[in-house]
Amino acid sequence: MVSLLWLIPALPLAGFLLLLLLGKRIGEPFAGWIGTAAVAGSFITAVVVFAGLWNEPEHTYSLKLFEWMPAGRFSVDIGFLLDPLSMAMILFITGIAALIHLYSIGYMHGDSRFPRFFTYLNLFVFSMLMLVMGDNLVLTFLGWEGVGACSYFLISFWFEKDANASAGKKAFITNRVGDWGFMVGTFAVFFAFGTVKYVEFLPKASGLAQTTATFIMLMLFIGAMGKSAQIPLFIWLPDAMAGPTPVSALIHAATMVTAGVYLMVRVNPIIAASASWLPWVIAGIGVATAFIAATIAIAQTDIKKVLAYSTVSQLGYMFLAVGVGGYTAAIFHMITHAFFKACMFLGSGSVIHGMNDEQDMRRMGALRKVMPITAITFIIGWLAIAGVPPFSGFWSKDDILAYALHKSVVLYVFGLITALLTAFYMSRQVFMVFFGKANWAESHGAELANKLAHETASTEGDAHADEVVDAHADAHAGQDFHPHESPRTMTIPLIVLAFFAAVAGLLNLPFTENLEFLKRWLEPVVGATQTQLHLSGSQLAIELVTSSVIALLGIAIAYGVYLKHKVDARRIELPLFANGWYIDSTISNFMGGLGRKGFELVAMFDKVVIDGAVNGVARATRGGAMRLRTVQSGYVRWYALMIGVGAVVIVAFVLTQVSFS
Repeated sequence: MVSLLWLIPALPLAGFLLLLLLGKRIGEPFAGWIGTAAVAGSFITAVVVFAGLWNEPEHTYSLKLFEWMPAGRFSVDIGFLLDPLSMAMILFITGIAALIHLYSIGYMHGDSRFPRFFTYLNLFVFSMLMLVMGDNLVLTFLGWEGVGACSYFLISFWFEKDANASAGKKAFITNRVGDWGFMVGTFAVFFAFGTVKYVEFLPKASGLAQTTATFIMLMLFIGAMGKSAQIPLFIWLPDAMAGPTPVSALIHAATMVTAGVYLMVRVNPIIAASASWLPWVIAGIGVATAFIAATIAIAQTDIKKVLAYSTVSQLGYMFLAVGVGGYTAAIFHMITHAFFKACMFLGSGSVIHGMNDEQDMRRMGALRKVMPITAITFIIGWLAIAGVPPFSGFWSKDDILAYALHKSVVLYVFGLITALLTAFYMSRQVFMVFFGKANWAESHGAELANKLAHETASTEGDAHADEVVDAHADAHAGQDFHPHESPRTMTIPLIVLAFFAAVAGLLNLPFTENLEFLKRWLEPVVGATQTQLHLSGSQLAIELVTSSVIALLGIAIAYGVYLKHKVDARRIELPLFANGWYIDSTISNFMGGLGRKGFELVAMFDKVVIDGAVNGVARATRGGAMRLRTVQSGYVRWYALMIGVGAVVIVAFVLTQVSFS
């Protein structure tokens, strides 16, 4: 059964090619069903392969399809490495992608480029599978670039709006910074080991010089920072919300953004061989990203922007886990996060769909009454990410905090503060959208009034416009607009994802070793380098209770602020947070101002000095040659004269060297 491994990426690739060639002819909705069937088939195949992998030694299987790049000592195969890490990634990537494809059939209904959307989605799934299944760094990089390209296509899918097109370009360019680090790291691996195949160079990592290992990991970490949106390369992810919501759920919550975490866990033996300060750098950037992104989420009003900054924050948690040696905890949180964040992103899409494309949470409220399925599933995702027991996020986040406490009290404290902020801002979102006052009725009536006012003022004058506005507001406010529940193709994926968001914590319960299924499953990949925790029953109980109290405290504070209104929300939603600590604007201003001038100076230096030196040598050579050609007259007597002169010069030189004493 495990030999069917090749079929897992082949099915999405076949779906992509079919939709690319015949998508317009097939049209809606069949193009969506074909794309969904291709990914669902990939998931079913993955389950079959997973069953077969149990019988393989150390649950590892390699498959070489063909030699791709033979060039002297450098050789790259198209081959797959199936081990516990890649198998875990494959299962949740294909499973969640299939659900999101199904959801997209309803969400993208009526879009003029419906078939093209599923073409891009199938290509993305194929690229993501190549990234996690590739048995070497070059093949991983192929998938890495593939998901980056698909991200650009899908973020700017509605490119008619300049903001959407700019967001796609921003994501593409920012990721190129990280990709540079990945490439340099790959080159360094080849120079150090003579190979880029994981099974060949990772076992040799312990014998690598510490300086070399540190350089390789720094470069690969830069690549991971770009793809997984860590400070300062996180600025592209919030803007990526310009894409359709299924894109946000699939690419920017559950799969592509976790690629950096996957890469770090994959090369964990090199981290172990690096300088002792490198894990501190990884953990420090991770916890700083988690904290800063959480504070920014507090003040966002766009329903998707809150989830975007939440994703950045949760990715920071995963890097914190990598830095403190909790590789299993990083993968555990990656899996649970994929379920509850995909559930909430799709839930936000359902809200936007039911609210006629409204995304401002200040214009929502009380939607649980008219969108009960969306509300219930979103609330389950909220309880999971807030860390409320027994939902999945509680177990995975507490696992990370346990490793952080083992490494440093400071890291643990910042992790707890971030957990408090997470519970607060997610509760804020739920209360503003699904509870409280139905602001959508008032806001819609006001919008209709304003629209009518402008139309009337342009034709009949301002005085009459005011009368019409008042009459229209009285007659229609709250009557012309009715939020509604989404169709089954959208609610069924929500229900499935909510179920797994609730129960996925069972993968790795901390009470006994027999319940730590994920830890035992990943043992062949990370067991040798992972930090070993030995918590007593009392220590475990204290940590679990502390995490629970922190989560409930965050919810209680949000309840008091946004439902009971005991504190003015403006005292919490500071402009500093609303503007993202001015990090994005500072980088943009620098790149458009001083940075642009600096790059122009570099370009001028290249043109004047570098190119000038090369061109100057060429001009000097050409000028000298032009002068030398004058001695080549073509006359025999001239050549004879030159020979005579040359002979005299040689004789004179010899005589000056001879001693007659």
